[in-house]
Amino acid sequence: MDNIIILDCGSQYTQLIARRIRELKVHSEILPWDTEMKEISGKNPTGIVISGGPQSVGDVGAPSVSEKLFDLGVPVLGLCYGMQLMTKLMGGRVGSGKRREYGRAVIELSNENSFLFKDIQSSFQVWMSHGDHIESLPEGFSLEASTLDGVPAAMKNSDGTIWGLQFHPEVVHTQNGNRILENFLFRVCKCRGDWDLGNWIDNMTSNIREQVGSDAVICGLSGGVDSTVAAVLTQKAIGDRLECIFVNNGLLRKNEAEQVLEKYKELNLKVHYADAAAVFLKELEGVTDPEEKRKTIGRTFIRVFEKEADGIADARWLLQGTLYPDVIESGHKGKGAAVIKSHHNVGGLPDDMDLKVIEPLRDLFKDEVRTIGKLLEIPEDIINRQPFPGPGLAVRCLGPVDEERLDTLRAADSIFNEEIKKIELYNNIWQSFSVLLPVRTVGVMGDARTYSEVIALRAVESQDGMTADWVRLPYDLLDVVARRICNEVPGVNRVVMDVTSKPPSTIEWE
Repeated sequence: MDNIIILDCGSQYTQLIARRIRELKVHSEILPWDTEMKEISGKNPTGIVISGGPQSVGDVGAPSVSEKLFDLGVPVLGLCYGMQLMTKLMGGRVGSGKRREYGRAVIELSNENSFLFKDIQSSFQVWMSHGDHIESLPEGFSLEASTLDGVPAAMKNSDGTIWGLQFHPEVVHTQNGNRILENFLFRVCKCRGDWDLGNWIDNMTSNIREQVGSDAVICGLSGGVDSTVAAVLTQKAIGDRLECIFVNNGLLRKNEAEQVLEKYKELNLKVHYADAAAVFLKELEGVTDPEEKRKTIGRTFIRVFEKEADGIADARWLLQGTLYPDVIESGHKGKGAAVIKSHHNVGGLPDDMDLKVIEPLRDLFKDEVRTIGKLLEIPEDIINRQPFPGPGLAVRCLGPVDEERLDTLRAADSIFNEEIKKIELYNNIWQSFSVLLPVRTVGVMGDARTYSEVIALRAVESQDGMTADWVRLPYDLLDVVARRICNEVPGVNRVVMDVTSKPPSTIEWE
């Protein structure tokens, strides 16, 4: 099996590189930038990618790789910081730009017939994210593309096995990005393209069996795609030694607990129901800071699981449906990654937790998890369910969290998604939800003055949750939703819509 090793220098896009490569049916594996050469060569790489990163190659302690990497006899592709690092290590010169170049740019090819740019037009748009730039190429390298300002955008060595790109081909904003990666894999690395997620399932079930041994595993089910796929996958690996716990944390959507339990009966999962709503709401009293909310909920989840686990013999493991975007945003991906926000299943686990954590999906994106779910024959209504945050409505109820405000949010959210489903848009939207704002505004209802709360509507489209754009919902839909919420939900007199993308915002408000 072909194997592309990605050396992670701290880029937020590193796992996206792996995902793009896997989409082209080539196995990819991420390793830290400081992985020993012995381990890298032991992986028998077909090719190597050096990722981008937030630092300057001239910074003290900045990520670097061994120069022996270029003597392995396999193709190497450096992206952004990776190109600058290659340049420095191989005798070229890297300088600091007067201003950071971030976002869309246009490049022009110097050699349209090179392997990497085969069948690509001579000028196209790319996504830049860098402050430094190449001042002089290493000896033996040729310039393959430049920006309109003359900044080197692509280079290669004389035999076309070592390449550098100053832009990110892995992001959707780069035109021809997939074609460039495809050319690297199949024209430069000579990959076969014979890897698929079916193989991943077989390998992961074997890994789970080996990891847990004869122990029992507890899974915290939420009703969402991630935890459900993780549970069915683990059940496939260890059978009835998987004990599932569904916790009603009081932060679920309208009628969600009853609906979820009914779905799990269809999957024949062993599910214990724990009604801990009062416990969670008590712990959240007076908590308004988003990070503290997430960590409080994470700690409480674990305590509930540990209490439920006391009655389960040989329970040693906690199964979680953590995905890679969760890990990235929590800053736990690798050295140099920034914390955007902690996820309860990544950043909120207490140090004295009795259960060991198993996370079989932590290297996957949502669309890959859905594909695995289909291969595992999980019902479509679960597979197509929109992502729901682990902390639930607590991070959509801005400010204090109490039963009254949660009921207000549940009612508004139910109306919003009910209307979206009526016009058959639900399955085409990555996430659609309501947010209760911690502000009040003046209104008029029945000729009387009101001073009530505000609901914000949020709907985004995305492929993987790493980037997202707001959905241009039909005006008629918004009109119906706004009127219904103001008429049917007590305490709300204003509805607004969030029209920001990710970045600069995140999908969830907290």
